[in-house]
Amino acid sequence: MFKSIRILLAIAAFHDYEIWQMDVKIAFLNGKLEEDVYMTQPEGCFTLGNVGKVCKLQRSIYGLKQASRSLNLRFNDAIKEFGFIRNEDEPFVYKKISGNIVSFLILKCVIQTPQERERMSEIPYTSAIGSIMYAMICTRPNLSYALSMTGRYQANPGEYHWIAVKNIQKYLRRTKDVFLVYGGEEELGIKGYTDASFQTDKDDSRLQSGFVFCLNGGAVSWKSSKQDTVADSTIEAKYITASEAAKEAVWIKKFISKLGVVPSTSDAIELYCDNNGAIAQAKEPRSHQRSKHILNRFHLIG
Repeated sequence: MFKSIRILLAIAAFHDYEIWQMDVKIAFLNGKLEEDVYMTQPEGCFTLGNVGKVCKLQRSIYGLKQASRSLNLRFNDAIKEFGFIRNEDEPFVYKKISGNIVSFLILKCVIQTPQERERMSEIPYTSAIGSIMYAMICTRPNLSYALSMTGRYQANPGEYHWIAVKNIQKYLRRTKDVFLVYGGEEELGIKGYTDASFQTDKDDSRLQSGFVFCLNGGAVSWKSSKQDTVADSTIEAKYITASEAAKEAVWIKKFISKLGVVPSTSDAIELYCDNNGAIAQAKEPRSHQRSKHILNRFHLIG
């Protein structure tokens, strides 16, 4: 969702498109329910003769697990009547062409029930991780690694973990004026960068991988995570990371090509890796002692 928004913002900055934002406060109350849902009567609504009865919902309400889906279905049916077409690779993005005018519409739903807020307030560590995660997902790729490390200990955090989280919050407070900037590129083209650690985790030696993709001078998609695989060499660690980044590149290319406003989508996406062995393996896969054990599912780079 957020990377789709960033991709469209980068394209809008390049073409100098107008950007409009609208917020609907009671959007979830407009969804139609496909099944029968009942709830107890709210306090103060009891009338003589109706004590002990329940209410049958005609529309979705906040807190229902069906609320988000019912809203999406209602919105999809309504917006299609205005000529918008849903993107196949990102169902929250719509496109409409009217003569020389191209319009894109993004549906973004955010909901948090009172029960969730109460639960999060009782768990400071988990609440702090959630707040940092929201910032990282939206506009702060520089927090990806730190969040990946501290997020592993939500089940049983220690004192040092809590100190690390508070240091991240202090860093955010000192850099609150830092934001993503798009612009300055002569052509719209996606570039990807990958990197990985090799046996730096003293507990299980699993590699930490990361990638970032840039469009129009700014980051639009990024990730830093701990892999399930234990690499036997630096070449393998870099190659596996590049393979994971290649999957993201495939999705980005499919999504942008459906927008129809970036001519360079027919070209291959450039993916940069700082290991000559991994680059040679991607260009011409060979079966030898150092690479023959690499699983076939990682041979995606071309």
